[in-house]
Amino acid sequence: MSQDTWLVAGLGNPGPGYANNRHNIGQHVADELAVRIGANFKTHKARAQVAEGRLAIGGPRVVVAKPMTFMNLTGGPVSALSKFYSIPPANIVAVHDEIDIDFNTVKLKLGGSEGGHNGLRDMSKALGTKNYVRVRVGVGRPPGRMDAAAFVLKDFNAAERKELPFLIDDAADAVELLIGSGLEAAQARYSGR
Repeated sequence: MSQDTWLVAGLGNPGPGYANNRHNIGQHVADELAVRIGANFKTHKARAQVAEGRLAIGGPRVVVAKPMTFMNLTGGPVSALSKFYSIPPANIVAVHDEIDIDFNTVKLKLGGSEGGHNGLRDMSKALGTKNYVRVRVGVGRPPGRMDAAAFVLKDFNAAERKELPFLIDDAADAVELLIGSGLEAAQARYSGR
């Protein structure tokens, strides 16, 4: 594999009980990206489901991954896939839920703080760097005094579920723009919205 290969990790928890939680929005985006590259997920020895393809004819190769570990152990599979495919951290994208931005909002950033997100914290530790791109998918703040961890492990409410397909599309579009045109172009398009 070469420098034009990207690893896109859709973060979440495994199993049907977690499938529709806010914490699993990254995996929904990974599912959409797999459809776009025309690939099915296959089980990889790195404890992940992996789909491989290209987002455009002649475009960079993309490895879309859904770690099959719990969120706080995401780093192991992502690091193993990075080594297996020889993908440097600069070409790794974590797609994840973000409570610090409004629902229905997508933002991108390179490196920086994990903001209390255990999946990102474990990725940074396993990769030995924070310098990978994050596609932050807004799930909103917990209501009242609800604990953030409890909030992200709840399913989206009825009103949010109606908007969810558009949010997933937006996040997948952001990943495509990032890979095709670079971080600055993707940030200019999404961070001001």
